[in-house]
Amino acid sequence: MILSTKQKQYLKGLAHSLKPVVQLGSSGLTEGVVAEIDSALAFHELIKVRIPTDDREQKRLIMDAIVRETKAVNVQVIGHVLVLYRESEEKKIRIPKG
Repeated sequence: MILSTKQKQYLKGLAHSLKPVVQLGSSGLTEGVVAEIDSALAFHELIKVRIPTDDREQKRLIMDAIVRETKAVNVQVIGHVLVLYRESEEKKIRIPKG
């Protein structure tokens, strides 16, 4: 799924008040964490994930892996927080047309 700038701005506005649903621990990105992110996306559609690492390259690799494994869209990255969106079957969030 590819989102237009207008659609991303809309999702950023919705995500502003959200708290991170998943936080990576010292073990990093494990299968369990990916499964948790996947189920959170299925339920909420729009979530925040906290990635507590100061290594920019490592953080980018983790974020790319999360997006790839969950088939979600990277809406925004703010510091250590990744905002993800993936449409569910219920389509809880109505995104404006591109």
